[in-house]
Amino acid sequence: MSTITTHILDTTRGKPAESVNVILYQQQREWLEIGRGITNSDGRIMDLLAKETVLPTGVYKLRFETGAYYELLNVVTFYPFVEITFAITTGEHYHVPLLLNPFGYSTYRGS
Repeated sequence: MSTITTHILDTTRGKPAESVNVILYQQQREWLEIGRGITNSDGRIMDLLAKETVLPTGVYKLRFETGAYYELLNVVTFYPFVEITFAITTGEHYHVPLLLNPFGYSTYRGS
């Protein structure tokens, strides 16, 4: 069974990004929303999907609503949202972190 978790670190502030809406999509003929959550005080979402959800191999994406996050901080950002697209190829856990600042971001396959 594949599970997906994420977290966001605001690298400018050196703190987790709290209260960011994140939406999980699965690619089919179109992108189908299959989960969503809001980052906690540690910038994490551990429950994008119901516990019993089994994700098949395929292409998925996480959409991070970064514009609303920076608007709450009264900070101008170049990115109204960030989308990270990735492939699930095995039944293991997938952790997709986002390192974020108002004018750049990076990601990696976490553990």
